[in-house]
Amino acid sequence: MTTLAERAAALLGGTLAQAEPLSGGDLSQVIRITLRDGRIAIAKGGKAPRTEAAMLAAITAAGVPAPEVLAVSDTALVLQSLPGGSGVGGAWASLGGALHHLHQAVGPRYGWDADYGFGPVAIENAWDDDWPSFWANHRVLVHAPHLPAALARRLETLARDLPNRLPAHPTPSLLHGDLWGGNVVRTGTQVTGLIDPACYYGHGEVDIAMLGLFDKPGAAFSDAYGAPPPGESARRGIYQLWPALIHLRLFGGAYFGIVNNLLDATGV
Repeated sequence: MTTLAERAAALLGGTLAQAEPLSGGDLSQVIRITLRDGRIAIAKGGKAPRTEAAMLAAITAAGVPAPEVLAVSDTALVLQSLPGGSGVGGAWASLGGALHHLHQAVGPRYGWDADYGFGPVAIENAWDDDWPSFWANHRVLVHAPHLPAALARRLETLARDLPNRLPAHPTPSLLHGDLWGGNVVRTGTQVTGLIDPACYYGHGEVDIAMLGLFDKPGAAFSDAYGAPPPGESARRGIYQLWPALIHLRLFGGAYFGIVNNLLDATGV
């Protein structure tokens, strides 16, 4: 059985010389490959390489840096190896500008034309014309069957009240969908690419809220992206709840506390 590195090399029409596993591949295998002709690329596995390739193409089409898709099959995605290292570092202004451009790309409705997933946790992206309905059904209630009953009831209470808490029809912006520092590649103060997307169209505040769950965007980011609209702080915890629930289902442990704290902040 061929390895991911060998499949990726074959997709590029070359012969594998070296394969180096990369960190950050908790949910899918990620390898840097070197071919005998000297070419270097990144090979990824996962359940849906073609879907990720389409997401990266959408980010690039929005004028935002992302790795070029060199080749793709049903079992492997081969990407350009970007210059720089992961983590925002001193590139907050560059990231703010990139995200502003990303969110200018507008979709027809809320959702995406394919479902996706974080490892074994599915991401349901069925189209919807109503934003609170999309967030309730595809980002909150989908987790309830997998959680303790008391926690599931709190999610159900919040979901019923989302029409009072979220705008009904915000601009359906192109979202990265898994935006945190580890998915930002930069050289010095410049972002060279956004990687590992989980794209869909939705409220732009979602990406910013997710970014703020594990990182601390500062004034440089806000100055480049734009000032937050009224009510953003009240919505932030609702949007942060989704990645927290994903982490709870994937990793358990301390994420129970994060989820409960976010729900406490909503008052449910």
